Amino acid sequence: MKRRHFILASMTAALMIGMPLAASADTLDTIKARGKLLAAIDLGSPPFGMTDDKLQPVGSEVESAKLLADYLGVPLEIVQVTSPNRIPFLLTGKADVVIASLSISDERKKVIDFADPHGVIQVIVAAPKGTEIKTIEDLTGKEVATTRGTTNDNEATKQLTKSTITRYDDDATLVTALVSGQAGIMASAPQIMNAANERRKNDPLETKIVLKTNPYAVGVRKEDTALKEAINKWVAQDLKNGKLNEIYKKYNNVELPAEMPKG
Repeated sequence: MKRRHFILASMTAALMIGMPLAASADTLDTIKARGKLLAAIDLGSPPFGMTDDKLQPVGSEVESAKLLADYLGVPLEIVQVTSPNRIPFLLTGKADVVIASLSISDERKKVIDFADPHGVIQVIVAAPKGTEIKTIEDLTGKEVATTRGTTNDNEATKQLTKSTITRYDDDATLVTALVSGQAGIMASAPQIMNAANERRKNDPLETKIVLKTNPYAVGVRKEDTALKEAINKWVAQDLKNGKLNEIYKKYNNVELPAEMPKG
């Protein structure tokens, strides 16, 4: 069984056999009674989550989480996660929500619910300018690097069937591999390419193929109807007033789509 399918099957089984998951029907009340929002955020995924030179959390999803916490009327507490354990942390009650550029996918919908999308992220194939790649067929026999357990991994696995997929445990490790030359071709997001290019200015990567454009959203447990409805109201409000677009543009250098795609 593939690792991704094993993880999803394990999480589904956990729900069915009654592992000690949080009592999700009351999560919104719990957040307000506790007096803080526990948000799972990946701080190794620039520009969505990272740390600055003072080791303080920054990034578009960090700022979005702060907006959500403000909307709920409580402070934010960041629960640091990696790409593979974002959903397990949610399902086991270590976090109330996942705000970590979590792309909406049918596989993930089997185990969690998503609020309305508040951002988008592409899955691209990128390589140095001198590397001739125009079609997926041009990647036959080539090694392509991605981050384990992400929708980038999922899309690369589905579409790049004639390539060798090398998986790194988090985006920061993938960036390091691209900078060091350990990896030369990536299947990930433009933001990851940009992060690598900041440190490989003499031989920057460029987008060769767009595999898919995914909306991403806040992830919640399946029974968290009241919390999901509250998040949807926040998304609608801060898309309308431009706050979410301002954050997205600040870190991604592009505007959000005029009409957000549905998940």
